Amino acid sequence: MNNTNATIQKGDLVFVYLDNRRQFLVQVLPGAQVQSDFGNIPCDDIIGQPYGTTGKTHLGHAYHCLKPSTADLMFKVKRLTTIVYPKDLGYLLLETTVGPGSRVIEIGTGSGALTLVLAKMVAPDGIVYSYERRDEFMENARKNVERAGFIKNVTFIGRDVAQEGFDDHMVDAVFIDVPEPWEIVPHATRALKGGYHVVAWSPNIEQVKRMVDALQSNGFIRTQVSEIAEREMLVRERGVRPRERGITHTAYLIRAQRILPPSGDKT
Repeated sequence: MNNTNATIQKGDLVFVYLDNRRQFLVQVLPGAQVQSDFGNIPCDDIIGQPYGTTGKTHLGHAYHCLKPSTADLMFKVKRLTTIVYPKDLGYLLLETTVGPGSRVIEIGTGSGALTLVLAKMVAPDGIVYSYERRDEFMENARKNVERAGFIKNVTFIGRDVAQEGFDDHMVDAVFIDVPEPWEIVPHATRALKGGYHVVAWSPNIEQVKRMVDALQSNGFIRTQVSEIAEREMLVRERGVRPRERGITHTAYLIRAQRILPPSGDKT
């Protein structure tokens, strides 16, 4: 649920932060509790409080009620599959025109992390058409999106797109997250508006080459492939330096734009 004021309401999602090891995305419901080794927190103590409030567990440890970020919503979904990382998705979203009111296709619903982010981006009146072959993935994703409060902006479709294609046409973007993305490109060509974007990500460079070839053969230009690494900085009294480990390779990011044939035929 998405209340527009700063007060936590029954059913809202709250990011409960105790420390870097104890942090929870919680849907606050009457009678429920947040449990940790630092003590329990009755959700009744959170409902009605403003975001940013500080309280104490039953063992006396401080906790803080924060507004969840979009990345928090992504990382806290129940996962049956791997998910796209915020560092990758944020970049790809900026490379498209997706925004309020957009109509977007997603292939490979997976755990629904991307689905809920796209739904949040196109809200309040846009729609995400999310295609998934496996029923158990789609049902789990549906629950994750519903919990985040964006179910009205998603239509889930059980289908093998490579074999059956899309029902949807004149969409503003196509996001592809399947092992053989090149099989989807001809269908994306027919579904996309002229000049709009297809984006995909693949873990292996061999997949990238086949995808780029397919894009070039199906009327796409401005094809670009990138990779993004992320490393956190440690800011401490005794010195500031990069953390020893970071999020390095997750996927190769591919994006391109569709052009119409010389005749102007959009089919």
